[in-house]
Amino acid sequence: MRLHSEHPFFGADGLVARKHVLDNGLCVILLRDPSAPLVALQTWLRVGSRNETPGKTGMAHLFEHLMFNESEGLAQGEFDRRMEALGADTNAATWVDWTYYRENLPKEHLAEALALEAERFAHLVVRDPQVASEKEVVANERMMAVEDDVEGFLGEELHKRAFTAHPYHWPTLGWMEDIRAFTTDDARRFYRTWYAPNNATVVVVGDLDEDATRELVQRHYGDLDPSELPPDATPEEPPQEGPRRAVFDKPVLADRLLVGWRACTLDHADAPAVKVAVDLLAGGQSSRLHRRLVIETEVASTVQAHAPEFRDPGLIELSVAIQRRRRAAEAEAVIDEEIERLAAGPLDEEELSRARHRLEARLWRGLRPQEGKAESLGHWETTVGDYRRLFSVAAGVQAVGADDVRRVLHRYMAPDRRTTVIAEPGRRAR
Repeated sequence: MRLHSEHPFFGADGLVARKHVLDNGLCVILLRDPSAPLVALQTWLRVGSRNETPGKTGMAHLFEHLMFNESEGLAQGEFDRRMEALGADTNAATWVDWTYYRENLPKEHLAEALALEAERFAHLVVRDPQVASEKEVVANERMMAVEDDVEGFLGEELHKRAFTAHPYHWPTLGWMEDIRAFTTDDARRFYRTWYAPNNATVVVVGDLDEDATRELVQRHYGDLDPSELPPDATPEEPPQEGPRRAVFDKPVLADRLLVGWRACTLDHADAPAVKVAVDLLAGGQSSRLHRRLVIETEVASTVQAHAPEFRDPGLIELSVAIQRRRRAAEAEAVIDEEIERLAAGPLDEEELSRARHRLEARLWRGLRPQEGKAESLGHWETTVGDYRRLFSVAAGVQAVGADDVRRVLHRYMAPDRRTTVIAEPGRRAR
């Protein structure tokens, strides 16, 4: 295992993140944080829905479930039982660019937790009974999260229309027909390809002994063989040449509005300005759209927005819950007005400063627990290939000026880049 890089964790006294790389390609990021007698153990894989192919969508998410099943050395349910006995809190998540598994536990049980995690990583049982069982679980999850949920349905429809060539077109859950059609051979090929040391990063943050932790990781992962990872053949999304729109009949009492604008990548130079612009528009109760839509006009009950944090250009998403007896078109008119005002008019320095400080405070809050530190390190290492990019986020946000906000609004939130999906009561999809 060789030291690849080290970096002070935001200048905090005594906190240094160090990245080591095993000979088989496994990345290991360690950060000693003795603020509590706990450790956060996370395993990140550079595989998500963007790595799937048409007809095989949802495979990355299927493995999030399979990994809690059975391995050669752990019977069905034994992984959860043993982790629970250690006092560990366990979970996992899959998204467009990554899959990760995490445990939070008392520091004295790190060695056993690493052994359990390495066992299922390297020796998962992928046979017909396991695959059939988890396919049914995933199909039911899709029914609840999309078919029977308006927000989930609109989110899926938004990405399906905003992207026509890029894999962000399909949902992380996968299309139902693909989930039903998975075979055990499909699952084995996916596991052999992507669940390999040269496609993974193990992150450990907490009250740990760095030398002993490196030895543990080497012992459990050092003999694993790397896989031959396929080249990245992700197609580039063609330019959007005009607004896209769809309206659906749904069992709702009032309109639901979801708007997306194709924007930039997580590590793009424009990303800090995009975050600030989105926060100015809909970053809280003092934001422009909250004041206009919720307080002044009472068109909406809630307004929420998110800037993209994807490896490839993602969507700025704006979600609006419309009040009864009001219409989505009223909210759309206000949204257009506020974007135009912000892009064209003067921007008060106090308003801009509040947005920058809100974003930075959100960053610090997320990094406060050991789990938050581990998740941020793993996310940046997996998504952009360098955990150290995390440490420039705060400075990037604070450097955003009024001209930067206007520039990114013109560049990314122009009408031709917009995709709109609406759920309306008592109407037909069109």
